[in-house]
Amino acid sequence: MKAKLIRHEKVTDELGNTIEIKAWKLPEPTEDKPHGYKYSLVYIVDDSRIIGYDNAEGKGDHKHIRERAEPYDFISL
Repeated sequence: MKAKLIRHEKVTDELGNTIEIKAWKLPEPTEDKPHGYKYSLVYIVDDSRIIGYDNAEGKGDHKHIRERAEPYDFISL
């Protein structure tokens, strides 16, 4: 069984900036996704990611602030 998409929203604001949210429920937790979710949240200005949160394969929960990436404690969706 594969992950089930539970939320996908993409919005462009009045300035042309993009906010996109994607979240999937995994069939079971994994080592790098112990909470059982795969997700990506991003805010883009002029085609550049300004802020992002995700848990890409093998990287665990982490956030991006411009060019910097660092881990953070996932609490809930």
